[in-house]
Amino acid sequence: MVQGTPLITGSADVPPFDRAALIIALQTDQAGESSFLAFLAAAWKAGVVRYDVNLAERVVAYYGCNEEEYSETYPAVAIALL
Repeated sequence: MVQGTPLITGSADVPPFDRAALIIALQTDQAGESSFLAFLAAAWKAGVVRYDVNLAERVVAYYGCNEEEYSETYPAVAIALL
């Protein structure tokens, strides 16, 4: 395992959960306009402390430290084999 650069170091206050900022971060990432690390940093700034991915249900839920939640459902994708 190789751990990447932490988003923060030392002690830090968790930012308050900001649904609007999270949605902007998601839309930016989904448009291909940010790297994964930039998305994670934006999600942290929006107060996201963890996320759960349910591949079977195609749902990702994002959580704040007080169990605030925002979830998105993703459509199925068909992959054509050559």
